[in-house]
Amino acid sequence: MTPPVPLHLSLAGQAVDVLREQVLTGEIPPGSRVNEVEVAQKLGISRGPLREAIRHLASEGLLTLVPHRGAFVPDASPEDVRALFELRTALECAAAELAASRRTDVDLVRLQDVCAESRRNYKAGQPFPYRLDLAFHQTLIEAARSPYIAEQVRLVQQRVVLLRSALDDDPPHQHASMDDHDELVRAIADGDAARAATVMRRHLSRVCAQMITSLTH
Repeated sequence: MTPPVPLHLSLAGQAVDVLREQVLTGEIPPGSRVNEVEVAQKLGISRGPLREAIRHLASEGLLTLVPHRGAFVPDASPEDVRALFELRTALECAAAELAASRRTDVDLVRLQDVCAESRRNYKAGQPFPYRLDLAFHQTLIEAARSPYIAEQVRLVQQRVVLLRSALDDDPPHQHASMDDHDELVRAIADGDAARAATVMRRHLSRVCAQMITSLTH
């Protein structure tokens, strides 16, 4: 019997990547239904692989399946944001503690490089790009060397990016986030696990509050 084609190499796997990007960038905005015919035509695939991709993204929490209506990009409520950040805080505070004790010099340089690039973008008048925010947190997670935490954080961060796609930029918040990142790097460089966790908790609490404010105004 021929073994099944791995998801990441199949048409469905390719559809997952494209559809995930459309959802996370807001091309398919929160509250919208996925138009299967339109998406399938755009990708040049049949609806079978597309539906497999939709089920996969639903399992990641990026789509909601509604019987007899189809797949929708979920809207966010303040309660959703609070619940998501409760989980994110538990995971990333643990990762910050581990990174302070397990990081290498290479990890530290990579963290510093992301912080420096963020500052350059900001000073040049460019909005603080969320790709750099994700890069910072991903580099920190890698420095923690905990694959189970890393996998769960990846799923949570996707949900956060999805929520942010519907929100406006907030320059003061962006500047504060860069300050938090710099302080996190100093704590990790010093090997101070308790301080790293404290800074991460404060950082995520402020991000959560800012997102809720944006949702309710």
